[in-house]
Formats: sequence, C-alpha cells, structure tokens
Amino acid sequence: VCESCEFVDTFLKLYPDVAVILNVDADHLDYFGTLENVIKSFHKFAEKASRTVIYNGNDSNTRKAVEGITGKEMITFGNTPDCDYYAAQVQHVSGMETHFIAMHHDKPMGEIVLHVAGIHNVLNAMAAIAAADHAGVPFDAIQKGLCEFRGAGRRFEKVAQVGGITVVDDYAHHPAELTVTLNAAKEMGYRHVWAVFQPFTFSRTAMLLDDFAKALSIADTAVLTDIMGSREKNTYHIFTRNLAEKIPGCVWFPQDETEEPNDTRKYHNFDQVCDYICKHAQPGDLVITLGCGDVYKISRRLAKELPQG
Repeated sequence: VCESCEFVDTFLKLYPDVAVILNVDADHLDYFGTLENVIKSFHKFAEKASRTVIYNGNDSNTRKAVEGITGKEMITFGNTPDCDYYAAQVQHVSGMETHFIAMHHDKPMGEIVLHVAGIHNVLNAMAAIAAADHAGVPFDAIQKGLCEFRGAGRRFEKVAQVGGITVVDDYAHHPAELTVTLNAAKEMGYRHVWAVFQPFTFSRTAMLLDDFAKALSIADTAVLTDIMGSREKNTYHIFTRNLAEKIPGCVWFPQDETEEPNDTRKYHNFDQVCDYICKHAQPGDLVITLGCGDVYKISRRLAKELPQG
C-alpha cells in the first residue's frame, strides 16, 4: 500500500493492482494548467490499475475521471446509498470522536468509531473499509484498526494545550482541504477558531485566490504569513495582502513588496504571527496552523510561548 501524488504526473509511474481515488481537485495548475487536464491524468492513473478501481462516488470530478474505464472491477464509496460502500447515521460525538454505520450494498457491516475529526475523514475511512474488505480483511479487524487510528502527523495533529488554548497543526494547503479542515474545527465547540495559514507557491495562491479567501473565512479569525514561494519566482506579482483583503477580519503583516521573498528568511514574519496569537488567543480557543511549508514551526513555538494561564 502506498500513497501517490499527481504532481507532475508522478503517480503515472506506478502500476497498481488496485487504485483508490479519494477525490480530484483543481490543484497543481502550474503544471496541469486546467482542471480538465487533472481529470485526464487521474483517468490514466485509473486505467493503470490491473484489477480494481475504488473511487469516491460522491465526487463529480472523480466520476468524470473514471468514465469509460473498462475491464476492471469498479467499486464506489461515499456517504450516500447509491455508493457500494457508504457511511450511514454519522454522529459527531465529541471532540475528535465520530461514530457511523458502515454499509455495503444497503447491508450494515457494523459500527465504526473514529478518533479523527471531520466528514472528510469519514469518507477516508469508507475508502479504507472498501479497500480492506475487497482485500479480504475481516470486519472486526477493520473496526479495530480504525478505532485505534489517532491520525497522521500534520493531519489535525494536536501539538499542545497551553493555558486552555489548544494548538493543532495541519498540512491543508488547497482550498478544498482548508474547507473540510476548518468546517471540522468549527464543529468541535471551541470558543474561537484561529486559522494560521501559510500560502504555498505563488501560482496556487494567484490561481485560486477567491477559493482560498472563501475557505479561510470559515475560521473566526484568519492570520496569514507571507507566501512561501518554494520552487517558484513571484512572476505572478501576488502577495499576502491580495488574499488578506478578501477575508473579513483577516490579520496579516505588511511586507516590503520590493523585496523578492522567494526562499529567503524574509518571507517568514513568524515572530509577528506568534506574538499576535500569544497576545490575543484566550482559554477555550483552537489555534490551527495550516499549510504544506514550514508553518508547523509556528505551532511548536506557540506550544512554548503561549501564556500558561
């Protein structure tokens, strides 16, 4: 079992017996150019499976990607009865705990207890259930494995609880990921949800600017760092302020836009972000650092620098 990535079509170098497709989004557009090209690459990936394709039957882009695939077993998962495997009676119990009934062809398989938050993780669990059941894993072992799973690093990872403030770190760096993660956070009963986001790459920020703004507006307060350019130069002339101005109540720190922020320490402004959170977060709040760059360092700093209460 391995996780694959579509960036620069890396996943097309794999030759799986079973391909599992969780969802398809407009990402890595600096390489693909359009969502339609992303969908075409996922179609090629599905075609490479020698036996079975297990895919999200509730995701329209994924359904487009598998259209016309023949000669393989096609299995769907989701949260509606039209899927082969689906989650029913989903209940958010408390904190990170969610219960639901796993269904297969309208027959209950049994109850699943998850200790990772969000409806996206219910769908991830259904994908795992479908794949494991297809591979012949007994259901009691599936139940046990999912119940014992406490999340992966940088996936709603609890870093600390200091002075009544919970600090979590997450790898979300695309608007779709931010949306499901922040919706999950908002459902958990915290007094105030702080989204500390580090935009990653100028191309993604520029191309998906309005989508980022909509997703980050879910939080009670969004706090932005400078953009981490990574492999790119800022030929898009995009800056944090362009995103911040679209998010009500957003907190950001002006940068010298005459400087080139790419891959220098200048883009960080982590000191200002940490100072602001330490001064304004209160007991009962959730602070979640978001992004695939080095924003996780802020969560580690907050664990040390937040007032003890």
